[in-house]
Amino acid sequence: MKQIPYGISNYKDIRQKNAYYVDKTQYIPQLESAGDFLFLIRPRRFGKSSLLTMLECYYDIARADEFDTLFADTYIHAHPTPEKNAHLILKFNFSKVNPEMDKVEDSFNGHIRNCFFVFAEKYKAFLDDSYFNMMESHQEAYQKLEFLLNYVGAKGLKVYVLIDEYDNFTNTILSTIGQAHYHKLTHGTGFFRFFFSILKGSVDEVDSGISRMFITGVSPVTMDDVTSGFNIGFNISLAPTFNEVLGLCKPNVIEMLAYYQENGLTLPDLNDMLALMEVWYGHYRFSKSVRSHLFNTDMVLYFLKKCLTLGTIPDEMIDPNVKVDYGKLRHLVVLDRQLNGNFSRLKAIIETGKIKAEIVQSFPVEDLIRPNNFISLLYYFGLLTYQTEEDLIIPNRTVQKLMYGYLRDGYEDVDVFSIDLWHFANLVREMAYLGEWQPVFQFLADEVEKQTSIRNYLSGEKVIQTFLLAYLNVTDYYFTRTEEEMGKGFVDLYLEPFLAKYEKVKYGYLIEIKYITRSKFTSELLQEKIIEAKNQLQQYATDPRVIKGNRFVTLISVMLIFSGWELVHCEIVI
Repeated sequence: MKQIPYGISNYKDIRQKNAYYVDKTQYIPQLESAGDFLFLIRPRRFGKSSLLTMLECYYDIARADEFDTLFADTYIHAHPTPEKNAHLILKFNFSKVNPEMDKVEDSFNGHIRNCFFVFAEKYKAFLDDSYFNMMESHQEAYQKLEFLLNYVGAKGLKVYVLIDEYDNFTNTILSTIGQAHYHKLTHGTGFFRFFFSILKGSVDEVDSGISRMFITGVSPVTMDDVTSGFNIGFNISLAPTFNEVLGLCKPNVIEMLAYYQENGLTLPDLNDMLALMEVWYGHYRFSKSVRSHLFNTDMVLYFLKKCLTLGTIPDEMIDPNVKVDYGKLRHLVVLDRQLNGNFSRLKAIIETGKIKAEIVQSFPVEDLIRPNNFISLLYYFGLLTYQTEEDLIIPNRTVQKLMYGYLRDGYEDVDVFSIDLWHFANLVREMAYLGEWQPVFQFLADEVEKQTSIRNYLSGEKVIQTFLLAYLNVTDYYFTRTEEEMGKGFVDLYLEPFLAKYEKVKYGYLIEIKYITRSKFTSELLQEKIIEAKNQLQQYATDPRVIKGNRFVTLISVMLIFSGWELVHCEIVI
């Protein structure tokens, strides 16, 4: 039985270890047709490294004898292109560069020298003594790169340059040290900018040493800064042809589940597992003109590996390795100890569930604060995806929980609001298992009473609704749904028990929120809101989906009425 390739990003290892492989080799001819110099952006853990190592194995002239072994039973084995095993491979992986500012240049140069050494060892038969003598005489990485590319060009050799995670260390520097230090690397005489200048200059040579180049990353920002846009090639990130070049489509996941069931492993019901994975890991689209949705590759493999190991779904639905590091958004969300405009946009996206925006292909770091660029960055990080040609949405529950975490961290970073999350999580647990809901909302109300800064941000029903969602999602006892149509209305909050994981949860909740401005508050208006909320909750509770989803638990309908930031009334509705 094939092993699940969770944590294996090397194509050769996947094939040699008899791991399960979803064939992506059919894209090789399409990539060749798309252009000689390509740039692809995708979120973390979607399989970029596997794609690059697959291309490395296919094009490497030194691996010609391994072709049948590495590509047996794949599309490309039956349909090879003329460029099969016809290139010398020069590969870099910038995730190996130390991002500490006082070490980054030495670490970068060291990585480049290591790559040159491996290149020379592998392709000795194509190089003469003059090559090794000249390479030895050059000290700087950019000098060695320029000479290597000029040499192979003059020799009539074809070099395929592969760069994995090109923006890894620059993103870390930008988010943890700041824009000024980032500028030193990517602007003017910065060593990283100069490295890309050598690559670009080689492409322009009559006897170019680069026949093809493929670069991957998670953001277009650094590429814009070091090359003034990737103007030496083609950015295929938004091209509908390559929507599925990375990630797993629904038929891939179904085939994988069926394979392991057929091999005698006990799994929960296939349809139930597929539905669960769609909720947590699915619904990505990387072009507005396609209809097919994708799953995050790493998350599917993580989930399946855990299921096969434990015999049940994992306690932690989100792989810790896939969580987007909050630091990569910190410089965008919090500015000079104040919540800036991008925090408000993030909050608005969570409140409405969607946003209209045009994805920008390229922009420099100075323009990150612009709304369309910020939304585009959220898209490239995988925090937003296409729903229609105009609307962008949060793709799944994993990303939704990350977004709620950004809101909580944003409030805490600027000393606006901070609570004991461990204590609060225990209150939510008692709400789920014991039906004790009052302490959850009273705790938040008391904290708002004590921490006055947060009050400036709590104005309006929708804002309070999002605030509650951000903290209720500290745990995952519930699927939290907001503004979902039911019973001919739209419920504010529906806490549907996550019974597939927590089968002993006893209580589900329908929550209706009403808001009265402090200046208009009267006891008569309060009574009107109470009657309105009661009627709505009774209506929601009759929805067939609510009845079906809560047939194993007790459903509690709760009204919460706020005046300004203050919780002035709460009660159960029968």
